[in-house]
Amino acid sequence: MNKTIFLVGARAAGKTTIGKMLANKLSFSFVDTDCHLLETTQKTVAEIVEKEGWDGFRARESQVLIDTAKPSRVIATGGGMVLAEHNRDFMKQNGTVIFLSAPAVTLAARLMKDPNVAQRPSLTGLSIVDEMEKVLADRLPLYHDAAHHVVNVDQDESQILSEILQILHN
Repeated sequence: MNKTIFLVGARAAGKTTIGKMLANKLSFSFVDTDCHLLETTQKTVAEIVEKEGWDGFRARESQVLIDTAKPSRVIATGGGMVLAEHNRDFMKQNGTVIFLSAPAVTLAARLMKDPNVAQRPSLTGLSIVDEMEKVLADRLPLYHDAAHHVVNVDQDESQILSEILQILHN
């Protein structure tokens, strides 16, 4: 198995944490699209959005997806990567897409522990809990549309990892 594995899900679903663990376990390389964007542009998500608007950020994000999709790689995508249909199609056609799913309340609790506002700017201006509920409600169908598999991440990291490994080896 040397395909590309794409992790999709909302902010704080654990795409980076689980992605690194998974890449390590599979001896794959790991890329976080938001971090890649930061490294290549020297700008945070918030700075790109401020200068270029959300549309400019989304266009850059789509390009990073294409640039980083390589065999034997785990890619943690930005939470909004699934908003563009061409991104969903690209991931489905070029690898295995795993949706890391969690209830809004779990995501909100994680975000409150580590808000990292520069890399996770507010999308709605609402409270964290309200924002997560709204964003999740809006994006849930898109995450499901993109995903080959859904994994509940409201559990221990080792359980999440073993579930993903089991999916990949079937």
